[in-house]
Amino acid sequence: MPTLLLLFELKPEQIEQIRDIIPDWTIVSGDADSIADEYFLNAEIVLGWNSRMEAALDSAARLKWVQTSSAGVDKLPLDKLRDRGIYLTSASGIHPVSMAETLFAMLLAFSRNLHHAIRQQSRGQWKASERYHQLAGRTMGIIGVGVIGEEVARLGKAFGMRTLGVRRSAKPVEAVDEMYGMEQLDFVLAQSDVIVNILPYTEETHHLFDAGRFDRMQSHALFFNMGRGASVDTDALVEALANGAIGGAGLDVFETEPLPSDHPLWTMDNVIITPHIGGWTSQYKQKVTDIFTSNLRNYAAGERPGRNLVDYGRNY
Repeated sequence: MPTLLLLFELKPEQIEQIRDIIPDWTIVSGDADSIADEYFLNAEIVLGWNSRMEAALDSAARLKWVQTSSAGVDKLPLDKLRDRGIYLTSASGIHPVSMAETLFAMLLAFSRNLHHAIRQQSRGQWKASERYHQLAGRTMGIIGVGVIGEEVARLGKAFGMRTLGVRRSAKPVEAVDEMYGMEQLDFVLAQSDVIVNILPYTEETHHLFDAGRFDRMQSHALFFNMGRGASVDTDALVEALANGAIGGAGLDVFETEPLPSDHPLWTMDNVIITPHIGGWTSQYKQKVTDIFTSNLRNYAAGERPGRNLVDYGRNY
């Protein structure tokens, strides 16, 4: 009897949705640390991922498909999965609204100086600031325009912003005023008051935002990282924030997570930090279930799981 191993916690009713599609399968779920080794070795499908599955991968001869619970797949052993011919599907596409709302929560906090007002409130201080701005008329550069970037651009236009976009194909998008290819990234950075990084992590994007890139930004520019932590050289970002090369940063992802408690980013007053929760909502588990069950129906019918199938050539 084939086995499905659930390493991403689902509600009982969501597990039943899955069971309806594969009633003859063994479905294993529960506390990942307490699941017996045999299930890691014998699973044909895995929903989720953890260090125990990675350790068992070389001996998991029956494994044919991994469905992640995240949009990013850079933390998985992609070379091994590719060489084994294992299908890999992601949870890409479920984050646009929540990610865009998280970004604009940060952006509005900066524009109305709410991050300082909240700190003053905790100290009982009545203190106005000179740092009040409006979004209308400002230019937003969106680096990595996919479905999340499209939603960010749509909200930007609603606030009266000019939107510039960068992506590999430079294919136009309705809510983006001007679209550019990656070779024109530096031009877009220099034009933008607000820079939003939503790029996936690949060898090409590793530390793409380094000291040179921050130097190309305007001194008042706000930089937001909603993509992957390692696409940003953290030391260079800290230096740019400290020396006034850029005006501030809103950060949801980091090279090292959790961000160490003694890291200088925590105490910078021109930084807003969220703990990698930009894509989370109360509906997240159901959205992952919907993607998985859609693919599972195909798989049970002898077809490949086509929704969000990762291209190992691009690693996303």
